[in-house]
Amino acid sequence: MLAALIRPIFSADCGEQARELVGDAIARLERPLPKVAALLERAEDDLLAFYAFPLDHWRKLRSTNPLERLNREIGRRTDVVGIFPDDASLIRLATSLVIEQNDEWLVGRRYLSLDSLAPLLEERSEHHHQEVLELTTA
Repeated sequence: MLAALIRPIFSADCGEQARELVGDAIARLERPLPKVAALLERAEDDLLAFYAFPLDHWRKLRSTNPLERLNREIGRRTDVVGIFPDDASLIRLATSLVIEQNDEWLVGRRYLSLDSLAPLLEERSEHHHQEVLELTTA
């Protein structure tokens, strides 16, 4: 039942429709699963944050697959080492893997293409320029 209520939220046509679906899900869950309803209500903004991005990005942003893949790789690499002499050495290994993945996404196989990011970067640049103008005139 829970999956049937939540799955449509992530495949809604727009953010407003998704918010309506979240509201419906919360209303239906309040009585049988009040803790789940409260959790869903608190997490609504985070769950729907990807709708603020262009439609081309939604498929990738609503999925945790890249994070899960990275976590599996960290687990695999830590299993190879076995026992770490201290916490700092484990943190160094995990950090180096995260940096490596970031570099791969930036330079190699981009997670989000430059073409799809262009409108966002342009909008951000215009907004930043406007903020600078407001700051200098104040």
